Amino acid sequence: MANQTNTTANLADDLPLNAEDERKIDVVKHSGLLLIACAIGLIANWVGTGTSPLVALPGMAVLYVACIIGLGFARFVPFYLPSVAWVSLIAILITIPGVPGAAWVSEQVEHLNFLALATPALAYGGLALTASEFAIARRSGWKIVIVAICVMIGTYMGSVVVADLFLRLGQ
Repeated sequence: MANQTNTTANLADDLPLNAEDERKIDVVKHSGLLLIACAIGLIANWVGTGTSPLVALPGMAVLYVACIIGLGFARFVPFYLPSVAWVSLIAILITIPGVPGAAWVSEQVEHLNFLALATPALAYGGLALTASEFAIARRSGWKIVIVAICVMIGTYMGSVVVADLFLRLGQ
């Protein structure tokens, strides 16, 4: 057991930490990258739902502005909160019923399909594996595959049980 703990400690020491500090993020550079992501999202939404990119553009512009404001807050607010938290907070605030413009924001964003927007991002995340992640997988061995399969099956079965319960209650 001591040998396994030692291996884990060595594994953590071997990995490079290249994480970008969000408080030093270049908002201008990331705004350009977000524009590319928005364009891909509009195309994916068009292909997935048939909604014209011109119809979905105002909703995408709202999401873009919320992201830029969130990145700006992550960069310039004197206390640390991850940019994803800032973006989520902004998005929640601009859609709260009663907030001026919330109904318009919700109406515009309604033209966007979340799954169509998430699919390209998740595909990129799956393809963006680095050498260090492959090294971790090689060192973890075949046991991690069994654990991953069990977790996926358990999550699926739990979702089935919850969905079935709610469907039965709704009848």
